[in-house]
Amino acid sequence: MALASRDFRALRLDAIGRAFGAVQALREVTLTVERGEFVALLGPSGCGKSTALNCIAGLLALTEGSIWLDDRRIDPLGPEDRGFAMVFQNYALFPHMNVRRNVGFGLVSQRRPKAEIARRVEEALALVRLGPQADNLPGQLSGGQQQRVAIARAIVVEPPLVLMDEPLSNLDAKLRLEMRAEIRRIHNLLGCATIYVTHDQDEALSLADRIVVMRDGAVRQVGPPEELYARPAHPDVADFMGYRNLVRTLVHPAPGGVAVTVAGAELLGTPVAAATNGAAIVAIRPEDLTPSADAPIVAVVASAEYRGRDFAGVARAADGTELYFRAETRVRPGEAIRLGAPAARVLVYAAT
Repeated sequence: MALASRDFRALRLDAIGRAFGAVQALREVTLTVERGEFVALLGPSGCGKSTALNCIAGLLALTEGSIWLDDRRIDPLGPEDRGFAMVFQNYALFPHMNVRRNVGFGLVSQRRPKAEIARRVEEALALVRLGPQADNLPGQLSGGQQQRVAIARAIVVEPPLVLMDEPLSNLDAKLRLEMRAEIRRIHNLLGCATIYVTHDQDEALSLADRIVVMRDGAVRQVGPPEELYARPAHPDVADFMGYRNLVRTLVHPAPGGVAVTVAGAELLGTPVAAATNGAAIVAIRPEDLTPSADAPIVAVVASAEYRGRDFAGVARAADGTELYFRAETRVRPGEAIRLGAPAARVLVYAAT
């Protein structure tokens, strides 16, 4: 198809940092994004992911490190000279311009020929499936349609890299799911690189080729979604990836793995790195902690809610430990249950 990104091989962040006075918002972030990759920057508010995106865009200057596009250093360049496109959380559409003029604004600013502008705008509108709405104003569109306009405006200038800063956070749950699929479809068609900021682990898992988990301005782990989901490298990464049960305990070697005590019961677990003896942190996903008659942990259901396919609950053990679990059949507050998890899904980290 005619609408395609400019050729490039890789974007490289070389130990970049950004300080705001005495506050270090970014700390030695090193990352390479290859052409065609979809990379998600994931983490809680204040972890530095949006700061990193703004540094890549040129909206914030670095205080250390460098940014390279192939063999060219670009961090001294202004945002207009980097040629990247950005999709903002609030869409940033011009309310007095119709969809067609909003999408073509960047090309007009570049003083492209009118015939080229018209052709490329129509291609971009077709790509985001907004041709019939081309003459509407943004105020006449739904939230999902406005987001499509913002994406079309970004890609029409044929950027080597598209930067997205929590673009779905203002949409309802149904639209978020629809737009996830649209964003990935458009990314695949264009073949450009995308860096996507989100605090939503489900978004990151469903969209990204690689996920970069950040905390306190630093990169904690980089890897494909399945790796971060199944084998987070640190307890804080596990916490953010949905391992809601984090219990401090002791670990010792045992046949088939290691043994840990959780809520007064002994479980077999899988050590991560060198966590085989001494103080430890145990991480278990709620969906892996389930009731069964012979499970080792005895607890009382504190609360439970129906989630469509199963029940999500919180149980309290005799020692006061609260555990998040899932059950296929209804459980009720006050009910005594026994909980357990497969050893492969009980991850054990050395305590720090």
